Amino acid sequence: MLAYRHAFHAGNHADVLKHTVLALVLQHMNQKDKGWRYIDTHAGAGGYSLEGEYAKKRGEFELGIAKLLDRPDLPEPLAELVTLVRAFNGGPRITQYPGSPAIAQMLMRPQDQLRLFEMHPTDHKILASYLGDMPGIEVKLADGYGSLKSQLPPPTRRGVVLIDPPYEIKTDYARTLAALREALERFADAVVVIWLPQLQLLEAAQLPPRLKATADSAGKKGWLHAQLTVAQADERGFGMLGSSVFVANPPHTLFTALQPVLPFLVQTLGQFDGARSALDRSAKS
Repeated sequence: MLAYRHAFHAGNHADVLKHTVLALVLQHMNQKDKGWRYIDTHAGAGGYSLEGEYAKKRGEFELGIAKLLDRPDLPEPLAELVTLVRAFNGGPRITQYPGSPAIAQMLMRPQDQLRLFEMHPTDHKILASYLGDMPGIEVKLADGYGSLKSQLPPPTRRGVVLIDPPYEIKTDYARTLAALREALERFADAVVVIWLPQLQLLEAAQLPPRLKATADSAGKKGWLHAQLTVAQADERGFGMLGSSVFVANPPHTLFTALQPVLPFLVQTLGQFDGARSALDRSAKS
């Protein structure tokens, strides 16, 4: 688990989908004055160089955020994501990509809180130096799954949890399901955002229906599931075909906001003729 470095994948198609959803959720939370607490179980380094060795080795950002930067026809949520990316860079030249903590920090207000957990010592050090001294933000070298107990419910009773493990070890699938269950048992109103890889693995196929069943039984406002398939498996059946984002207790505005986004991402980021998307939700949401 500690070998994983998100810098290899920063700004790819999965980040575009995940951060579009996250920004929409936090922007919705900002419609009320009362503060919210954002809890990131796998926070990473907070930001990633697109000109460094890691990013250039795979060049995944070239098939992700780079394809959106100069498009004049972006749906509004994608245009807002590009605005955040440009703000993170502080100028027209895009040399870095913001991680989830940076997205949250750019959208937080003085009354809001960030609680960021990261287990990789190098990424934690980078994240702490970047955000650790800012008001309302705590950065901890700790297991994010195990930290939910101390963070929920938040004092304001408004909270967003992002669960975004690398899924490099199969126990992440079971721990993610258990984390959703614990989050909703502790705080049934929590908005829980979970990123999921699309892989040809049994565990990857089984997790979405299990998350839906948990949200239906323990959450108050159902769930939403946004899926994006952009690539084909290799000749051995390996490789990430795409990803999805599952949201328990989704904002009522999220489904409508994502409807134009997913077909646009298929058209723009799809790498084969079978690229596709799906957007579904429970009857409660």
